[in-house]
Amino acid sequence: MQSNDARTLLHCAVPTAAVGVVAVAVSAVLAGGKGALGAAFGVVLVCAVMIADLFALQHTARRFPQLFQMMGLALYMVQFLLIAVVLAVFKDTTLFSTRAFAFALLAATLVWVAAQTRAHLKAKILYVEPEAEHERKPEGAQNVAPAGSPT
Repeated sequence: MQSNDARTLLHCAVPTAAVGVVAVAVSAVLAGGKGALGAAFGVVLVCAVMIADLFALQHTARRFPQLFQMMGLALYMVQFLLIAVVLAVFKDTTLFSTRAFAFALLAATLVWVAAQTRAHLKAKILYVEPEAEHERKPEGAQNVAPAGSPT
């Protein structure tokens, strides 16, 4: 993992985890154990989906840089569909509080996206790789062997 990707992951996961702790505590107070379980499941789902997305984008950027933007858009759609499927599957569950699950999922998603946006805005990622000083050639210089060297 590149250092800027690791920083982005850290800058997104820490605030999301903090919001998750708050969501679990609030849900435990308002809805009891089932509320805490629902909130924890929502936060874990968001973190798992977003981390998988980050790793998939990193893999795509390394192997197929020309597909990076398209893959990013496709992964956002897959995230949306995956979370929609989970919501549909657990719509009528009595295992946990669906209301706490939904609010924690929404809060964690908003915090992750905001943190990811902030991390990308603050990252100093070069768009063009600068060439090293020894690779630069003076303008008009040609590849000519120095005098006295074998050619």
